[in-house]
Amino acid sequence: MAMPKPVDVTETPEWAALQEHFDRLQEEGVSLKRWFADDPGRVASMTFDVEDLRFDLSKNLVTEETLDLLVKLGRAVDLEGRFRSMVRGEHINTTEDRAVLHTALRRPKEQSGSFVVDGQDVVADVHETLASIYDFADKVRSGAWTGVTGRPIETVVNIGIGGSDLGPAMAYEALKVYADAGLTARFVSNIDPNDMAEKTRGLDPETTLFIVVSKTFTTLETITNAREARTWLLDALRDAGAIDGSEDAAKEAVSRHFVAVSTNLELVEEFGIDPKNAFGFWNWVGGRYSVDSAVGTILAVVLGPERFQDFLAGMHAMDHYFAHTPLEENAVALMGLINVWYVDFFKSYSHAVLPYNQYLSRFPAYLQQLTMESNGKSVRWDGTPVDCHTGEVFWGEPGTNGQHAFYQLLHQGTSMIPADFIAFVNTPNPTRDGEQDVQELFLGNFLAQTKALAFGKTADEVRAEGTPEEIVPARVFEGNRPSTSIFGVALTPFSLGELIALYEHITFVEGTVWGIDSYDQWGVELGKQLAKQITPALSESDAALAEQDASTRSLIEFYRENRTW
Repeated sequence: MAMPKPVDVTETPEWAALQEHFDRLQEEGVSLKRWFADDPGRVASMTFDVEDLRFDLSKNLVTEETLDLLVKLGRAVDLEGRFRSMVRGEHINTTEDRAVLHTALRRPKEQSGSFVVDGQDVVADVHETLASIYDFADKVRSGAWTGVTGRPIETVVNIGIGGSDLGPAMAYEALKVYADAGLTARFVSNIDPNDMAEKTRGLDPETTLFIVVSKTFTTLETITNAREARTWLLDALRDAGAIDGSEDAAKEAVSRHFVAVSTNLELVEEFGIDPKNAFGFWNWVGGRYSVDSAVGTILAVVLGPERFQDFLAGMHAMDHYFAHTPLEENAVALMGLINVWYVDFFKSYSHAVLPYNQYLSRFPAYLQQLTMESNGKSVRWDGTPVDCHTGEVFWGEPGTNGQHAFYQLLHQGTSMIPADFIAFVNTPNPTRDGEQDVQELFLGNFLAQTKALAFGKTADEVRAEGTPEEIVPARVFEGNRPSTSIFGVALTPFSLGELIALYEHITFVEGTVWGIDSYDQWGVELGKQLAKQITPALSESDAALAEQDASTRSLIEFYRENRTW
């Protein structure tokens, strides 16, 4: 079924109404202080509870009228209808003619047989793969799966890149407190030799298991790193006398210390991995949407199948909420629409994600791929150019670390940068500093920052503190810096799943408004192609060197002159 042409949102009456509304707000003066004072019910009307998460949107630069106009904009581009098309399996990824079914990865098993897309019983196939992953995970966790010398596995190393690394690495860091089987995880992604060197440093080859994650088993960085890991393993085992130098011994070692997440069973077997130990996924799973597929095998192994199921359940709960909650009351949809408001009307092209939880230290990096690879597009899904700005630069750091780094810009810089603050009531590591509960001290900072950004401090308030007049301007906080607060009960597999699905759907909302295909990523391909052409020039190929532009040629010559190994 062909996708309908995207709506040019900038030509709709709803866009014009938003522009008129924006202009009027600028004339009246945007003032969160005034809006809070004039509307005692503002917080209640802009606070939403979704499962164990509370969303407070009240410190955003919106009024009830703004939200009403944004919802109308969402309906003008058929936001709800496009989501139904996506979850039904229609090929909304137009440039690759593919369905987009990451939400199917977390559908309950009971839906098997009721959801067939392109002739595939999607849910049944997903749960068949999950059963294989869980069986494998149980073997590793119990010690039934051993290395070549019979010792149980202690460290699992994930080799992947992009979505095959960012999702699992982020989720492991977020949930490692739940790793209860004596297993730890490491992640290799960068083709830089330093990454492999550091991630294998100190490991015992007899107790190390590698998971090679590449759907096609051809990803340059991943397969290069996998071959490096295989060489490291075999050399280390031979040096330790654990195996002899025979080909059979090497083959047995690789089969016991490597498994794959891939659908290319021929190349998997050629590498030395038993195809029975390869877990597949489908072309309707985009890499940046794949942590809940077989790409998350390392999580099932290290955290356990039950916790991986909880992770999937959190995602499904957010899917259900987004699908069944009217836009007017839908915190997820409103967050996405508010982002469009900032990007296209306030001309704010940067977005901070600030988790007040150290375990979420990799969450902003994960969101960079999810949001920027999805919505960094300049043409609509029918190939026509967009008429508005698309995408945001996502970035951030955890907790009070960020306060001592870049918050100065958030509070007093000339750019308005919307921010999402994420925190949790409870910590798995409660502690006290004398009489002070440290978690409460930490959360006090979380609450203080959103308050300071929203309401600021006037010159008169600064003067009242006895500040010398000449430095009063430097101590004024303008306020009206927008933020959303996401406050959870605790960081668990379930709540992490909720957060991931939340931002997946926010990304969907923005992409739908802009009329772009959020599920392809052709922008990453050109650099890959050029790298294949340039690499031979580094190793003394004058013919390849001659083909390069002057700048690239000069840099290669510098490399040749200074290489020391």
